[in-house]
Amino acid sequence: MAYMDRTLEPVVRKAANEFPVVILAGPRQSGKTTLLQHLFRETHRYVSLEPPDVRAAATEDPLSFLESNQPPVILDEVQHAPGLMAYIKERIDKSRGKTGQYLLTGYRNLPLSEKTNESLGGRATLLRLLPLSYREITKAPHANFPWEMGARSGRHNFMFRDLWESFLKGGYPEIAANPKSDVARWHASYVQAYLDSDLRSLRQIGDLTQFHMFLRALAARSTQLLNITDLARDLGLAVNTVKAWISVLRPTARS
Repeated sequence: MAYMDRTLEPVVRKAANEFPVVILAGPRQSGKTTLLQHLFRETHRYVSLEPPDVRAAATEDPLSFLESNQPPVILDEVQHAPGLMAYIKERIDKSRGKTGQYLLTGYRNLPLSEKTNESLGGRATLLRLLPLSYREITKAPHANFPWEMGARSGRHNFMFRDLWESFLKGGYPEIAANPKSDVARWHASYVQAYLDSDLRSLRQIGDLTQFHMFLRALAARSTQLLNITDLARDLGLAVNTVKAWISVLRPTARS
């Protein structure tokens, strides 16, 4: 898949020149790993914590793991080994003046942000990468917005149907790079991966089928003022349960 320029690139570069640790968080498949590898492939080693053996090494013996993976380094999917944060803090405190030592990615913002606040306060900056924007999809990531000086004149001639199809398709890089792919199937697979993997590690939810119904009911209320009491009543759930489930979908609120 060809690399697609991202609006966040200059922000990430600047952060890596100012902080010892840069954490790039956001939804899975939003392009975090691709972005960091594209920007720092010449200067940083890359280590993914996704493989079980690597994850085990980072969890069971973090000191040896960091010794074997000296900075500058990209540590991908660091939410699999949150205990690394305290040891990274210890290492960067010994060479505080060096910037861009550790570039971390994680798609579970909540636990990652909690560990960041506890262990890396003042030593790290947390950036968030969302799926592709319209400007990024049209290969003009740094173009001015229509209301800014220097913006290109003219209007985009969207057909009503095309506009709504773009809303439903979304901006995940894999979909944007393969416009002929089955979008509905891709999204279904994405949701299933979220339910089976991410959700189980974030919150004890016994009935995934019921949570899936909750997702559908929440999506149906898009653009409306959300009434949690009505939503809970329609689903036959306690209000506190709905509030807890919404908090899982909004991890950045705790950062």
